[in-house]
Amino acid sequence: MSDSRHDLGGDAQIVTDEGGPPPSVASIRKFIFASSFGILAFLIPFTVDGTWQILIGFLADHTRDFFGKGMPWIVLGLLCLSALGTGVAFMIGREKLTQYPILLRLFLVTPLWAVVRVIGLVMCTMTVFQFGPEMFWHADTGGTVVNGLAVNIVFIFLFAGFLMPFLTEYGLMEFLGTFLKRSFRRLFTLPGRSAIDALASWMSAAAIGVLITIDQYISGHYTRREAAVIATNFSVVSLPFTLVVAKTVGMGSHFIYFYFVVAIVGVGLAIITPRIPPLSLFADKPYDTFHPDRETKATGHSSLFKEAVFLGARRARYAAPLGTQMRVSLGHILDIWFGLLPAVIVIGGAGLMLAEFTPLLTWLAVPFVPLLELLAIPEPSAAAAAMVSGFLDMFLPALLAANLDSEITRFVVGVISVTQLIYMSEIGILLIKCEIPLRFHHLIILFVLRTVIALPIIAAFAHFVVF
Repeated sequence: MSDSRHDLGGDAQIVTDEGGPPPSVASIRKFIFASSFGILAFLIPFTVDGTWQILIGFLADHTRDFFGKGMPWIVLGLLCLSALGTGVAFMIGREKLTQYPILLRLFLVTPLWAVVRVIGLVMCTMTVFQFGPEMFWHADTGGTVVNGLAVNIVFIFLFAGFLMPFLTEYGLMEFLGTFLKRSFRRLFTLPGRSAIDALASWMSAAAIGVLITIDQYISGHYTRREAAVIATNFSVVSLPFTLVVAKTVGMGSHFIYFYFVVAIVGVGLAIITPRIPPLSLFADKPYDTFHPDRETKATGHSSLFKEAVFLGARRARYAAPLGTQMRVSLGHILDIWFGLLPAVIVIGGAGLMLAEFTPLLTWLAVPFVPLLELLAIPEPSAAAAAMVSGFLDMFLPALLAANLDSEITRFVVGVISVTQLIYMSEIGILLIKCEIPLRFHHLIILFVLRTVIALPIIAAFAHFVVF
């Protein structure tokens, strides 16, 4: 997102102790109530009219529905502020903006990202007013990124940004990490607290998991390598969206098998990819400095549970004031609105235009065709093109595979689309723009690796278990 944290009043100072006195009743109560609210907001599903929801999604959906047809106009307004603010910042210059650090961070971006903001505004304007070449504002291109992706991003990140401190700042990650740190180190080479990132993605949205990972990396809990591994392996597609994909490819009746294979492949990839390049080449260095509570061990406790409670309550005791946390969260939200939204529209829209109006995907898919033929997957050319489209958008493979005749092919494409994880229309842009040192070429390599490793496993299940 930028080279510094986006707060509106200075970062909260990290204050802690080494060991220290036993946690007070007040700090334990603070840990329990604040963390319980974070769990409720991000991790507890409930049903509304027969549909599974979580609190974050419920709030975002109802706020979006409240504005209804006005949502594209809200997106257009945010893009106008982003482009105009960037233009004014360039005219004023860095020296005069130094007295307004939040404006400096939000609007004085590199020339490349300034151009992306302007193009995003132009493309959104064309879509809202439906003028210019149809390929820009067609329902399957500009219409999808503006009316589908962008309108959802606005309020998902609004509520997630303000509620995320309850999940990360009051000891829940220290508590859970204490129980999982040994197994996660052995299996995934990761801290146990990274389980929270995966759970938040699984219950809400992959972008929420990435947002938590970014925050934990900046605050010194993850190294560069750990943050890169978590963001590209644990930002799993949510369970509700997996069901949507399964139904789209006609696998609703096989959903138990479908999701079982997704889980097996996802865990296998999370074990393998951290141990091979490019992820294995990232340095185990912090963003700035390590947080004092990074995987600390509180000695002198008779049980792992007491140690977990001690570390969780200690973290809650030294949590920054809520007002300070909300200012930091507001900075992150504004950065996403002004930086991520135009990038999603530009890159997501360009990718969909390439998929709908050019043969580029067919050309790029050619190397995968022999592999699919070797694995005895019917309709290999169409399947390969659908799989490659997953780099552009997570839902494109399901849409392209929906009309294929072979059940095996639709199953394989559906599962692979959920396990590829690296898609540019949302997650890819977020990763490139954030502080985690992942670059575009890393994402391409990881996308290909995940696809090639996962395909034989999925094909074996499709041939010998499901059908």
